[in-house]
Amino acid sequence: MGGETRHVGRVGIPAADDDADPLVLDWRAEGARAFYTATAREPQGLARRRHVRIAGDRVTGVDDEPLDDAAARAQGEDGLVGEGALLAALSERRTGRMGTAVATLQAEQDAIVRAPADRTLVVQGGPGTGKTVVALHRVAYLLFTHPHLAERGVLLLGPSPRFLEYVAQVLSALGETAVVSATCDTLVPGVAPERGEARDVAEIKGRALWQDAVTRYADSLVPDARALTVRLDGEPLTLRAARVAQVLRAARAGGRSVLAARRRAVDLVLDALVDEAAARHAEMLDRVEEGFEDVLGTVDARLAAADDRAPTTGARGGDVDGELTDDDLDRMRDDLAHDPAVAAVLDAWWPVVDARTALADLLRDAALLARHAPGLSPAEARRVVAEPAALAPSDVPLLDALADALGTPDAPAEQGEFLADRAASRRDWVYGHVVVDEAQELSPMQWHMVLRRCPTRSVTAVGDVDQTEAPHRHTDWADAVGPVLGERWHRADLTICYRTPREVMALVGPVLRAAGSRNEPPRAARDAGVEPRDVVVPGSAPDLAGRLGTAVAAEVARLAARYEGGTVGVVAPARRLAALRAVAGDVPVLGATEAKGLEWDAVVVVDPDGIAAEPRGWNGLYVAMTRCTQELVRVVVDAAPAAG
Repeated sequence: MGGETRHVGRVGIPAADDDADPLVLDWRAEGARAFYTATAREPQGLARRRHVRIAGDRVTGVDDEPLDDAAARAQGEDGLVGEGALLAALSERRTGRMGTAVATLQAEQDAIVRAPADRTLVVQGGPGTGKTVVALHRVAYLLFTHPHLAERGVLLLGPSPRFLEYVAQVLSALGETAVVSATCDTLVPGVAPERGEARDVAEIKGRALWQDAVTRYADSLVPDARALTVRLDGEPLTLRAARVAQVLRAARAGGRSVLAARRRAVDLVLDALVDEAAARHAEMLDRVEEGFEDVLGTVDARLAAADDRAPTTGARGGDVDGELTDDDLDRMRDDLAHDPAVAAVLDAWWPVVDARTALADLLRDAALLARHAPGLSPAEARRVVAEPAALAPSDVPLLDALADALGTPDAPAEQGEFLADRAASRRDWVYGHVVVDEAQELSPMQWHMVLRRCPTRSVTAVGDVDQTEAPHRHTDWADAVGPVLGERWHRADLTICYRTPREVMALVGPVLRAAGSRNEPPRAARDAGVEPRDVVVPGSAPDLAGRLGTAVAAEVARLAARYEGGTVGVVAPARRLAALRAVAGDVPVLGATEAKGLEWDAVVVVDPDGIAAEPRGWNGLYVAMTRCTQELVRVVVDAAPAAG
């Protein structure tokens, strides 16, 4: 750029002179963008790009990348930016924590990071395409570029606590703290699943039809219009049903929640009771004999004659002439508002309903389900009713929807010094932006949870529909988000796999086809130089579990030695996890769902056929096979009978 040299870093450093260029340009600044998007074919005014790698305060490597005609002729079809630095980063040992990628973001990743924030962006990316890195850097970019988003904070929804722990240091390393991390199970403060559930029930409860069902059910908790009778000064005071109906119509106007409508209705009922009392008082005045005030005047005159200080009755307002003043009416309303007997009448008419109790009533009652969720078949309703009362994961979005429709009894005070603490303590907090990782796993009801927390739909959802393991019946993004978002979303694609080497990606085609994929797998950016290996354990062995454990332990030990300073992981069918954990030492042994979003230098996939046989198992096997950055070993159970 005209002979200039610019330094781009994770955090900007201004120059001592306010008019001078910064010493270090923040990577999110517009002036830094060419560093991520320039190629030899389109240099965008850059002559050279340099990556300086450091460890602590020590320089560990320098990669120079000329952006000239010779480089353009040599550039591969992937058009990788800063290829030397990128491949060096990809070859580093994994530590069990995700790091930043400020120095090595690629052009297609940068385009997503800097995409407009006023829409829902769905990012499809196969394994190793950097979906999570892109999502986290997008959070940092948006908070830097759009300060108003920081006033409400950003919600990061991940698939599991293990995943959130894995990525925790990225945003703090990028200098961002206005972020709340949660899973769908932990998104409602004070609520957590108390049991597991069958996949078919989770699918039923996750359907979009429940949003309308819950709303109808909440509306049904509004009482009917009927006459209300209270006692005032010992005398009965009645509001006719027609007047109560007017109160209910006014209370529900404007789309108030049930509880907000109740508060409004109580106010209107008290006003109406005062009006009724005033009308009754006026009616009584018409019956008072003529000359009542003359009698009072005569009494006052006699008192005055007996005492030159002229005492009087002290009567005023309605006590003197029978007319009720505004003060009289206010006192009457206050008496009614603080009368326990009146409160009891109103509570009996319109009780305050706890959301969890109300949800339990709905889910345990087949007649209520038939009335409010007619989209369920009788058999599906019976499956729901037969479930235990304890909360399951799919109940959390239903509880959130019902709590929203019913309203918050008393909004709690915002607790905590930091915005993230205050936001996390409020179920009804509205965020500036929401990022959803592994978004393909969300049910329609979980998507409704997301949109309640960001009505502007400023959402970034990243995932791989081919890695879906949830029971929800979708195989593409239109099926996944359409029931809630309709057509109000945009898609972007990540097409290059940076994590998983070519040797492993060459094996995934048949797995994807078996999973019913409609997408092309991402192109691997590099070779690892290590071919995947299969270790075969005879399925006819009398002690198959023991033989599997021995084989896995041997492979874990070999790989740990080979990738010293790095990480090894084991992925296996759910039914084999307990036995394998007993022999794997400190190496994590996870099911395919638990392994989603994680990566290790080397991975041992145990019993691939067993993984494929699980629900959505081909998708799970695709996940399992693509967790490694260097080497894949498959421990295969040979089902063929032993010879002889």
